[in-house]
Amino acid sequence: MQPTYPVHIGIDETRREAIASGLGKVLADSYTLYLQTHNFHWNVTGPHFRDLHLLFEEQYTELSTAVDEIAERIRTLGFPAPGTYKAFLSLTRIREVDGIPEAFEMVKILAEGNEAVVRACRETLPLTQEAGDESSSALLSDRMRLHEKSAWMLRSLL
Repeated sequence: MQPTYPVHIGIDETRREAIASGLGKVLADSYTLYLQTHNFHWNVTGPHFRDLHLLFEEQYTELSTAVDEIAERIRTLGFPAPGTYKAFLSLTRIREVDGIPEAFEMVKILAEGNEAVVRACRETLPLTQEAGDESSSALLSDRMRLHEKSAWMLRSLL
C-alpha cells in the first residue's frame, strides 16, 4: 500500500481504526443488500411485478449512492475500504440466496437485509459517539433511519 499523509482530524488512530472497521461491516452489509436488491429487481415476477420492480429499483439506486458514501468515510478516516466480493463475504451478515425466490419471499429477505444493516450501524454508532466523530455518527444515524423505514415498508407488504 502507498504511504499516505498522516490524518489529523482530532480522533486518535486507534479510535479511527475501530470506527473504520465497523463502517467496513456496514459497507459489506450495504453492498450485499445492494446486490440482492438489484438481483430481485431483475428477476421478480408475478401479479405484483410492477410495484415490486419499481420499489426494488428505488432501493438499489439509493444503496448505490450509500455504499460510495460509506467507503469514502472509511477513506477519510485514513483506512482502506473493503471493496472485493471476498472481503464483503467475510464481513457481511446478510445471507446468500440460492436461486430466485418467489416475489414475497424476496420482500421478506430484503426486509431482513435492511434490518441487518440497521444492526451493523447500531453496533458501530457508540464507537463514533465516544470518539466525538460527528461525521460518522451522522452517516450511521442517517443510514439507520433509512433502513428502518425501508424494512417497515417491505414488512408492510407481507
